[in-house]
Amino acid sequence: MPLMRDRVIGHDLERLAFRFTMLSGDEVVQCQISDAAMDELAGMQGTESSARQAQFLSLRETIERIASDIYDEAPRVPGYVVRIFMRHLGR
Repeated sequence: MPLMRDRVIGHDLERLAFRFTMLSGDEVVQCQISDAAMDELAGMQGTESSARQAQFLSLRETIERIASDIYDEAPRVPGYVVRIFMRHLGR
């Protein structure tokens, strides 16, 4: 079952990733995409932290589809975080 859109959390400068949530029924699923993966999807490099939210919003549908695919393949473990890295982009 595909995940449904939920909240945008924002850029995590410590993890160099953008955080967001999606829903699986009533369950909130924590998700994040690495800065490198998001830049690769956008066809650019070195996006400033302040521009990450706009970048995420412009790529949101694609990022959420990738997150949903990863979640469908993942083991059902409480607290599982969907993490999107460069290796997930060739799907």
